Amino acid sequence: MRLATIENPRHIMTRRAYRMMERQFGKVPTPLKVIYARKPRLLPLLMLITRTVDRGISLDPQMRLLLLNFVDKLNGCSFCGDYRLAIAVQKRMGLDKFRALDDFRANDLFTARESAALVYAEETTLQKSVSDETFAELQQHFSDVEIVELTWLIAIENYFNLMKLALRLNSDGLQQLAEDRIGGLDKASAGSV
Repeated sequence: MRLATIENPRHIMTRRAYRMMERQFGKVPTPLKVIYARKPRLLPLLMLITRTVDRGISLDPQMRLLLLNFVDKLNGCSFCGDYRLAIAVQKRMGLDKFRALDDFRANDLFTARESAALVYAEETTLQKSVSDETFAELQQHFSDVEIVELTWLIAIENYFNLMKLALRLNSDGLQQLAEDRIGGLDKASAGSV
């Protein structure tokens, strides 16, 4: 990590964000303590982007997370990948497809629609453009609006990855915390039945 974390931020909005993240994940994620504690004016933008990803995109939630997690893998962003997997655990999506992303082309778990989106994400992220063949395949499975959404999601995740990679922010163990919390909730609800 290139910058130290700020454990006790001065800005009230940042303190509120710390409390909210502590409740959601069981700890305050490092990017909040490194980036947003230093520049609180970026928090409203982060919140708007997060809300848009969660509620403003028509694509299926699992498709969104698969796509974002795949971009994280392509860029080698361990923090972002861990964060996306924690969200998948919290939403009880199951992790089979996430674990199989490296081999999506040969894995029957993935639909033709998902594969088309992943190929598009791969070319966009690694080559910064896509072939006509890839785009034509994408159009077979997605509407024009969905293609815009896919493109925006890929661009946004590359933006977040770049910040974390440049500042060398690594995994916070959020996936494991989410699994521990969900496991505890499942055991508690099983005991109350």
